[in-house]
Amino acid sequence: MESTIVPIPSPPALPFLGDLVEKDPEFPLGSLIKLVETYGPILRSHLPGHSRVIVSSQALVNEVCDESRFTKQVAGALEEIRNGAQDGLFTAYGPQEENWGIAHRILVPAFGPLSIRGMFDEMHDVASQLTMKWARHGPSYVIPVSDDFTRLTLDTLALCTMGYRFNSYYHEEMHPFITAMGDFLSESGNRSMRPSIVNPFYRQSQRKYDADIAILRKTSDDVIKARRQSPNDRKDLLNSMLNGRDPRTGKTLSDDSITNNMITFLIAGHETTSGLLSFSFYYLLKNPAAYQRAQAEIDNVIGKGPIKVEQLSKLPFIAAIFRETLRLHPPVVLIQVSSPKTEIIGGKYQVEKNEPINAFLHKLHRDPAVYGEDAETWRPERMLDEPFEKLNKEYPNCWKPFGNGSRACIGRPFAWQEALLVVAMLLQNFNFELDDPSYQLRYKQTLTVKPKDFKIHATLRNKISPTQLEQNLASITSGHAAGPEPSHSASIPLRPVAKGPGLHIFYGSNTGTCEALAQRLAGDAASHGFQTKVIGSLDSAKEFEKSPTGEPVIIITASYEGQPPDNAGHFVAWLESLKGDEMKDVIYSVFACGHHDWASTFHRIPNLVDDLMEKRGGKRIAPIGRADAGEGDMFSDFENWEDNILWPALKKQYAGSEGPSDNSLDSGIQVKISSPRPSQLRQDMREARIVSTRTLTAPGAPEKNHIEIELPSDLSYSVGDYLAILPLNPKDVVLRAIRRFGLSWDCMVSIISSQPTTLPTDHPISAFDLLTAYVELQQPATKRNTQSLVEATADVSTKEQLTHLSTTTFETEITQKRLSILDLLERFPTIALPLGSFLQMLPPMRIRQYSISSSPLSNPTRATLTYRVLDAPALKGSGRHIGIASNYLSQLTPGDKLHISIRPSHIAFHLPSDPENIPIICIAAGTGIAPFVGFIQERAAQIGAGRTLAPALLFFGCRDPAIDDLYAERFARWETMGAVSMRRAYSRKPEASEGCKYVQDRLWRDREEVEGLWERNARVFVCGHREVGEAVKGVSIRMAMEARGVGEGKAEEWFEGIRNTRYSTDVFA
Repeated sequence: MESTIVPIPSPPALPFLGDLVEKDPEFPLGSLIKLVETYGPILRSHLPGHSRVIVSSQALVNEVCDESRFTKQVAGALEEIRNGAQDGLFTAYGPQEENWGIAHRILVPAFGPLSIRGMFDEMHDVASQLTMKWARHGPSYVIPVSDDFTRLTLDTLALCTMGYRFNSYYHEEMHPFITAMGDFLSESGNRSMRPSIVNPFYRQSQRKYDADIAILRKTSDDVIKARRQSPNDRKDLLNSMLNGRDPRTGKTLSDDSITNNMITFLIAGHETTSGLLSFSFYYLLKNPAAYQRAQAEIDNVIGKGPIKVEQLSKLPFIAAIFRETLRLHPPVVLIQVSSPKTEIIGGKYQVEKNEPINAFLHKLHRDPAVYGEDAETWRPERMLDEPFEKLNKEYPNCWKPFGNGSRACIGRPFAWQEALLVVAMLLQNFNFELDDPSYQLRYKQTLTVKPKDFKIHATLRNKISPTQLEQNLASITSGHAAGPEPSHSASIPLRPVAKGPGLHIFYGSNTGTCEALAQRLAGDAASHGFQTKVIGSLDSAKEFEKSPTGEPVIIITASYEGQPPDNAGHFVAWLESLKGDEMKDVIYSVFACGHHDWASTFHRIPNLVDDLMEKRGGKRIAPIGRADAGEGDMFSDFENWEDNILWPALKKQYAGSEGPSDNSLDSGIQVKISSPRPSQLRQDMREARIVSTRTLTAPGAPEKNHIEIELPSDLSYSVGDYLAILPLNPKDVVLRAIRRFGLSWDCMVSIISSQPTTLPTDHPISAFDLLTAYVELQQPATKRNTQSLVEATADVSTKEQLTHLSTTTFETEITQKRLSILDLLERFPTIALPLGSFLQMLPPMRIRQYSISSSPLSNPTRATLTYRVLDAPALKGSGRHIGIASNYLSQLTPGDKLHISIRPSHIAFHLPSDPENIPIICIAAGTGIAPFVGFIQERAAQIGAGRTLAPALLFFGCRDPAIDDLYAERFARWETMGAVSMRRAYSRKPEASEGCKYVQDRLWRDREEVEGLWERNARVFVCGHREVGEAVKGVSIRMAMEARGVGEGKAEEWFEGIRNTRYSTDVFA
């Protein structure tokens, strides 16, 4: 037996400190994830004074959940929580403590089905308070989701189980109990990771800790005191504790034990449910199809009437949402057990007597052996009743959010009924949208984990007013709902700037282009005799409840890999769910943005919206407009559609609509210039810091750089994700604009706008900052821009040249040569363009995305980028064409700050969740290698921790091994470890790469090895310029023809079938 024992992998440890260096005190969960992803499904972690074993696969967790061998152990943070909760149910050592047995036997009946059902009315009372708060605040109110759900669950628990009202919704500040509880839990966690000998030196922390405990105990004592002073016959938890007798011993609970369990229930009961609700709403808003299905289920089961307790059991999809959310985000991520004797687990790993064993639920619930390759994906369908039961039967103990065995959560039925009621009430009465459609999960961790800074907006459904909603909620048993009444828009209502018909403009936009076009259309409306009444995202327009009959709706949207933009998904899902003529009163037109390189999904979403709106009775007032970023300038395409199709159609429909002025230089923006020097920069993303930068290529070669960025403490990423940056215009370009408009270097401008604008308004800002941060100075001029410049000059020769440029030679001389408005102003000095008109012509600054070239397993607090600096001769014949983002990055130095956000890549463009068994094949050229640097770095970390991984091939194309073989030394080291096998192709020196000039040539040469890995279920990833993507696709089809003996048509059909499953691309223009 001894010979079969295998050492448990373990991170390096320091004397006294153990492996604390691996742990992030602000986000311990992140540190645990990193450890498990590095070392695998079992590891031994060393803490000050003791070790612990962490298991995370279903097979191992199932074994340690056997209560005949292992029992719950109170240690670590849980041991510290005993300082406040003592021997309450959650923190008691177990049956060896008499109070645990007494409390358990007295309290379990209090959470029986009939008792929970009897709490429905009081649950409804508190849920109604939350609902009315959101209704009265209106759609513009930014809802702090986790905070409001924490108030809800604390108030519900206290009222239902103790008859006590915290009345959290009647105070701006959180109840002191909540603040004290959060600080107490955080410090308990911190204390568990410090050597006990140093705790006396944390005197200030100790004083705060003691004060927090005092607040927790006083709050609980106050609740008990209030009940003793006003006794009643409620059959609730508090009376059970005060009056109940243990059926086995006949004993009652002591006052201390009552207080301990009060604290236990108030902490555990409300923290966990608020986390479940918060994460559930995050996933619903990120998954429009699921949101639509959930809302439809509530509408079908409950309708518009009062919610009844018996209806809650008829919401299987809502239950599946909760199960799936708890799978990905269990409120408590560890179950801790131990054995009274030395044990062998997994058939080969020895754990010592009384050694803590942590079942790590975060990874257990993502075990690909149980949940498949999409284990990281939120997919509630897998948790519907039948598949859920089958899953738990086939894989016992694969889903453990409520704990284990006799020590499992006794309040589960309470939490489940409360959550069902709250979600049903909210989705019945509101439509929701994200405050920031690009929001990605960040975490706040105490005892539990919740989304950090997650904010939403709520708009009342069914044209009901807050007053009518209040009446409906008050009539729990009446079964009748009040009639409709006009409500508020979830978009931004705008003050009309002209008389005439109202215009409602909605956009779907991830990068800001469609939003910029919407702003431009809104700005043009007044000159055509229309009032822009509403401009907002498509999700804010859901159900078109706020668009008066007869007024036109204009939709501007794009597709992203065939899917709706982040702020349009719910609208599209709702539109797809319609069955009748719901659009019969809507007059509309659609403008489509896209790129033809994504041929199979080109303009898919705008086409879908246009077709479905007509199919559901809508009246198309103008044919769909189209812009192709791969063919020309989207802004010019939009202006052409706007001027020649949309406005004429609108004027024909609304005869007599004429604007106040036909002067195209009347921008609606007034500019005042002053000289004080306050500075204000746009900061709509997170601030990060540059750690280091270096050039990767030899002198004389196209410059490719590496930059390392320290992330904000609460920002995390996965390997393969993107880093979005908000760049600044190059200083030289900004100075050109300042000189052209005759501005002094320190002048200030104040902008007053009578129309929608993304420019900073109503306060002074330096002209340099304005031109640097807010507008795209190098955007090619549109045809309308050029025509407007004709009106701004009195010089006859200039007029003739500009007229010629705006008509006959526009495509060849402006679009293809990328001439900007600033270029034209410099070429024709007689143009007298006001600064306001210049600003109005420019689109707002847009974000740029770069693939992250690092793995969080290397350092979760830092991310690196690998990018090419775009600096080439300008196509206009003079000067340089400078890439805005790449040159911005190249000018940054260590210590500089920049604004960033993390954007997830396509779900298919991530490493397999089972790296031991699934090989990978990566193919890149140039800086397309960026994500694969992160991929191989992650594999190297896992191999370094003792794991054995499936093979990995990396095909990489560059010019010359001495010039631009990026990260050659690093890849050589990783290749020696077995993390990757490199296959290079040198275009300028093919004799050094097996005669292969390009990466597709090397792929074809090594096709037998590639085919062998493919047969082993390999995943293929391609990153680079679109020419690389097309060339690799061509070779892949040839390989399929050869290996399968089929013709080109069949091979192409096979290739389309594997895209975005086993063959994933990240191709850039």
